[in-house]
Amino acid sequence: MQFINTQIKAGIWQGDLADAGDAAPDLRITHLGQPLDVTCEKDPAHDIWRVSVSIPTALISDGLQTFVVSDSSGRTLSTFSIIAGEPLADDLRAEISLLRNELDLLQVAFRRHCAEN
Repeated sequence: MQFINTQIKAGIWQGDLADAGDAAPDLRITHLGQPLDVTCEKDPAHDIWRVSVSIPTALISDGLQTFVVSDSSGRTLSTFSIIAGEPLADDLRAEISLLRNELDLLQVAFRRHCAEN
């Protein structure tokens, strides 16, 4: 089984599950170990299962929220995350600053290398 497409639209996460057979897959989607209600609908035209879960508004908060999609044996098939809030802005600014500094170092090293050759 493998997920071939995932998206979040209007508070509902959706994924397409391929190679899952004809019987409805026994999937679990959890957030911090708490299960969510999963819906699986067969799409016979494409031979996939359309998997969806409504994301409760109580689970949307500042920071990174990760959801885990697993099968009945507990094997992780996929994950999806929601990132929100002000703490994220500071993290992104710091990462962009580090990337700019590294790019500057690479430019200097590349120019030095070109000048030597």
